[in-house]
Amino acid sequence: MLRLAGLHALTALCLAAPAPATLAAPQPTKAATPLPVAYPAFPSHTPEKFTVAAGSFDHVRREVMVPMRDGVRLHTVILVPRGASSAPVLLTRTPYGADRLTSHVVSAHLGPNLAGYDNATDVIVEGGYIRVVQDVRGKHGSEGDYVMNRPPRGPLNPTPVDHATDTWDTIDWLVRNLPESNGRVGLLGISYDGFLPLMALLEPHPALKVVVPMNPMVDGWLGDDWFHHGAFRQQMLPYILQQEATRDSSVKWWRDHFDDYDAYLQAGSAGEMGRSRGLEQVGFWRDLLAHPAYDAFWREQAVDRLLAATPLRVPVLLVHGLWDQEDIYGALAAYRALEARDTANDRVFLVIGPWHHGQQIGDGSALGPIRFGSDTALTFRREVLRPFLDQYLKEGAPPAGVAPVTAFETGTNTWRRLPAWPSGCARGCTVAATPLYLRAGLRAGFEPPRGGDAPFEEYVSDPAKPVPYRARPTRPVEDGDGESWRRWLVDDQREASGRPDVLAFVSEVLTAPLKISGAPVADLVASTSGTDSDWVVKLIDVYPDEVAGQPAMGGYQLMISADIFRGRYRERPEAPRPLAAGRPLRYRFALPNANHVFRPGHRIMVQVQSSWFPLYDRNPQTFVPSIFWARPGDYRKATQRVFHAPGQASTVELPVVKGP
Repeated sequence: MLRLAGLHALTALCLAAPAPATLAAPQPTKAATPLPVAYPAFPSHTPEKFTVAAGSFDHVRREVMVPMRDGVRLHTVILVPRGASSAPVLLTRTPYGADRLTSHVVSAHLGPNLAGYDNATDVIVEGGYIRVVQDVRGKHGSEGDYVMNRPPRGPLNPTPVDHATDTWDTIDWLVRNLPESNGRVGLLGISYDGFLPLMALLEPHPALKVVVPMNPMVDGWLGDDWFHHGAFRQQMLPYILQQEATRDSSVKWWRDHFDDYDAYLQAGSAGEMGRSRGLEQVGFWRDLLAHPAYDAFWREQAVDRLLAATPLRVPVLLVHGLWDQEDIYGALAAYRALEARDTANDRVFLVIGPWHHGQQIGDGSALGPIRFGSDTALTFRREVLRPFLDQYLKEGAPPAGVAPVTAFETGTNTWRRLPAWPSGCARGCTVAATPLYLRAGLRAGFEPPRGGDAPFEEYVSDPAKPVPYRARPTRPVEDGDGESWRRWLVDDQREASGRPDVLAFVSEVLTAPLKISGAPVADLVASTSGTDSDWVVKLIDVYPDEVAGQPAMGGYQLMISADIFRGRYRERPEAPRPLAAGRPLRYRFALPNANHVFRPGHRIMVQVQSSWFPLYDRNPQTFVPSIFWARPGDYRKATQRVFHAPGQASTVELPVVKGP
């Protein structure tokens, strides 16, 4: 009530007041400069430098910038076990982030910090090794410029530095600046990090006493990351973008489909997919576009060729995975090159395990549904890797007693100690190339074809409906569901064998074991109605219809060895040529190595198809200058024929072990 009475009185007063005769125009005024305001000081809660109270840690962490001969400094993480004295050094050089590889978790204990990619943690911790991980030049904390798989100094690298010189300079710094070390250094790593120890062999430092390349990338065109026999592995595009777009690998491949099959199919060609992500900005993608054939760019940086021309000075333990989904070519190619230089037969060693890419440092009890009866990776680390490293890096360590070749035999789940590879037994046996014939009626057998049978089998390959390389939906390689990518080489192949565009030749049920050791060779006589074609050949172990104790393995179709070949390179890998349409031509190419026993009750299958998508880009089946830039109208259906008549027999040559 009082508030309302006051409002009425104010209104009456305003009405009674005389109005001014005129309103004066507002005059501009000069803005006053505000005086600075003095705020009270409040000290920052963050110190200029924080020192970790690491007194309870079982190791000491140091981060240094190691100078190279050209002035570039490389970021290097050094983990020294507390109280270490006269300890050997295990060095890994990497583009994947030294901090990430040495900080898996935040822990006062060395082991948990190393429990990630590229660390054989139990070997490092239990062996008392000083662990050193370094960013290669141009990546993460290191200075300089990054080049994918930097070639050695020479025609492809006009600079005075390469991975061999960077490794030499790093080791030289370590032995001079690590008082806890005994002056002996070993190199080990997986994949790209396995390629780097091989490069160090081109110019090894005197303190480098042993190298362990695991699943190394050796030849990117013939059978490792980028191509297989000329067919481009287009699902490596996300890796290329992440590695080269930024120093810290912070730019990620973005997705617009749940199923990669749809994404790559709608993009059209691999070139168009790359363009949609801006890949033309990065140097290695431009190199790939410029070098789709096996020209000097690839030949002069093939690591096995480089090693074959270099004296062997350092003991080497190469590690290969029989189901390596990324670098299934490299380890054995490097082994062949190095073994030829090992005149005393005491410096080159090989381990072949039943593993996916890098599985040897994890759990090796199984791969997908395939069980091995023991932790094969743990056996490798305890009985081969640790004794081998100790022998060369620790003073007074006993001889490791490691066989020249330690190979796991799949099918029987048995480790074999062998004198060389390929060799199916310690002595008294031979490995003979034995043709498995693809015969009429989709049969396979060791008897050659007969006259009077149908001369060929045929199918229609449609680029609009390419054969998936694994069951759809095809999740991206760099997806959180990485396990599906790691195991795809052991996926059941029944889905493919039921497609009309896949030929599946099957043997009779085996009544005796058949052992193979080495590389099967596809030897097809085939024709296409197009002027270019891809050929995929898969060697498969078909399980019995029912398997006691493992019902899900009944009828399982397990790939033992498989690969793809791009037809345009049939005559010369460096000079693509169109195929003669409709003419039977011979395609001969090696498949990945196997060490396998086909057991009684099993059958042998060979599948033949013309696409493996989207892992490999589609062949348009029309010859074009570059498949990277094939246009929509270039992709055409083609009738494919695989011949099996006398004089035109198609086979897979199996490296059959004969003898005791």
